[in-house]
Amino acid sequence: MLGSGGATAAGAGPGSTGPAAAPAAQAAGLHVSDGRLLEANGNDFVLRGVNHAHTWYPGETDALGHIKAKGANAVRVVLSDGTRWTRNDAADVAHVIALCKEHRLICVLEVHDTTGYGEEGAAATLDQAADYWIGIQDALAGQEDYVILNIGNEPFGNTGYEQWTAHTTAAVQKLRNAGFQHTLMVDAPNWGQDWTFTMRDNAAQVFAADPARNTVFSVHMYGVFDTAAEVQDYLGRFVDAGLPIAVGEFGHNHSDGDPDEDAILATAEQLGIGYLGWSWSGNSGGVDYLDMVNGFDPDSLTSWGERLFDGANGIAATAEEATVYGEDPGDPGDPGDPGDPAACEVGYRVVNAWGSGFQGEVVLHNTGSAALDGWSLSWTFPDGQRISNLWGGTATQNGTEVTVEAASYTAHVPPGGSVTLGFTATLDGGANGAPSGFAVDGTGCGTA
Repeated sequence: MLGSGGATAAGAGPGSTGPAAAPAAQAAGLHVSDGRLLEANGNDFVLRGVNHAHTWYPGETDALGHIKAKGANAVRVVLSDGTRWTRNDAADVAHVIALCKEHRLICVLEVHDTTGYGEEGAAATLDQAADYWIGIQDALAGQEDYVILNIGNEPFGNTGYEQWTAHTTAAVQKLRNAGFQHTLMVDAPNWGQDWTFTMRDNAAQVFAADPARNTVFSVHMYGVFDTAAEVQDYLGRFVDAGLPIAVGEFGHNHSDGDPDEDAILATAEQLGIGYLGWSWSGNSGGVDYLDMVNGFDPDSLTSWGERLFDGANGIAATAEEATVYGEDPGDPGDPGDPGDPAACEVGYRVVNAWGSGFQGEVVLHNTGSAALDGWSLSWTFPDGQRISNLWGGTATQNGTEVTVEAASYTAHVPPGGSVTLGFTATLDGGANGAPSGFAVDGTGCGTA
């Protein structure tokens, strides 16, 4: 969604998605099988969350924790490839992913610059969006369990939508050729609402063209979907055809009509498909009523927020956390036998560097016979490097000495396992030597 982006309503028309192609071999992490979105372990995962306008409000990162606290299991994060707004670089995206993982959310990342391409002159193409994902691939690699890539928001308005199938197929294949194995999400044309049924009638073709057979389709439901019959017919056709569908955006009202939010929620629950409401906070352009909380204040729910989070078929009643996050860290269970003290090795590398700073990576390996739980990792920088942002834990720095306390999602490292920390840092002069003195809970670690 962008401002009050338009759509032209039309009655339900003929057409069928047709049979879905047979699934390919299971992809790493989240993947599609038999028309369902599954986790790597085969568990059915149903998106239950909201959209958050990160690219326009980069300082509101606390929103992710607040969204989780309301019961969500996923968040769709608005990003920019730089075509229309300030580009979210790899370090920022890595930080967003880390926050999603810290708060045990599945992260749906989307490029918003494609909104209304073909009708909106400033919009980016899906090909440009694919190039953006390739450009930040290092931040996404290895995150297939936690991240869905929504290639581009609402590509094609109500002009040029006939090109949707070809452009979407090309973008999917470009990402696969670049090595992406993530679940990909593709938005419908017509400002996401598909009133021409272009996505509905060509979804099977697009799905079959994905070598990984790991594409989820996303429709945005606003004024076009103002009756229960329209909602049920549209979503039901995908389910009947064995094609994965989610409601990537929807609201309780809109400038183009009055969507039937009750029918959207009830039908999604009945069919077991995902939904992501628009949006947490910060709407403008005459659609301020779509804010779920006032002024990013989690204690100030709007009527829309109350409906979505706490109403019938809403998030609190239906969301189930992804099993990849394991047992809730707030429920430690039986501590069992603590076993032998764990040993450790640490790997370090510079991922990227620029004149005044760099991005680094630290991998903590548990080489002992007992788990590392709630660890604290320390090291010493040799050249005055100073951490500005870190994901995977909480960093404090005193001069050259750095200490990182584990995040909830990195706190448990089983024997033979490892966790990865990423950070950005500034340089004090040109030197950038590798740190030394790595230690876990005060006990020195070897280097990997």
